[in-house]
Amino acid sequence: MGPEYYLAIDVGATKTLFAVFEAAGEVVCEKKIKTNPDYRQFKSDLETELKELGQFKFTYCCCAVPATINFETGVAIAFGNESWQNVPVQADLQALLPGVKILIHNDAKLAALSETILLHKKYKKVLYLTISTGIGGGIIIDDVISKDFENFEPGQMVFKYDGQSLKWEAFASGRALKERYGKLASEIDDPAVWQDYTKTLVPGLEDLLATVRPDAVVIGGSVGAYFEKFQPFLEEDLSKINNPLVPTPPLIKARRPEEAVIYGCY
Repeated sequence: MGPEYYLAIDVGATKTLFAVFEAAGEVVCEKKIKTNPDYRQFKSDLETELKELGQFKFTYCCCAVPATINFETGVAIAFGNESWQNVPVQADLQALLPGVKILIHNDAKLAALSETILLHKKYKKVLYLTISTGIGGGIIIDDVISKDFENFEPGQMVFKYDGQSLKWEAFASGRALKERYGKLASEIDDPAVWQDYTKTLVPGLEDLLATVRPDAVVIGGSVGAYFEKFQPFLEEDLSKINNPLVPTPPLIKARRPEEAVIYGCY
């Protein structure tokens, strides 16, 4: 009997990542392809990549999608950054990988799981936020994805901002950051820009802290990868709210802000 391998697939808005794990958790192969906006073509691309990974005998495959999911049917109902709707992801993968146990879940929930496990049970309830193209999140209780929050979508919360009613991710996501300042998070070194941007994060965090009451907040994603640049401003702004009934828990940078999803699949 040969070695056991697990396949992790992270379907993103612009790229799809593949990682092959040994049973003990070591990555032995990684690949990346462009996510075709046409789902039929994407499925064809997926088939091509899986054939190229044919030398591995997979026991499990976990696929992360940026979507709300019907867990009974394995159908991804609606995607945040793609026009796809009611996509039978689980069945399509099962057809491509007969005999392999197929699992699917929301990408942010899987990222939340992997980052919480890295905290080594220090906190009972962890709120994870991924700030990237949009804003996603997950709530982990006792190192398990909370079933009460399986389709939790913090970026869809609506706030009054600049005289309009807008979704939180419309003015606080990585995409909004780029539109406002003309730079990616990786290109911003001016503390004044980070201080200004941080004010867009406060409304959503204030609401989440009051409703979720987490013991810790972990921030990841392509913007969260630079958390140390805006953490002092965020902590200062949250401290000004000064609500004794809703204390601010520790704010923690994700250990693997841009790989958390793949490890969550594993």
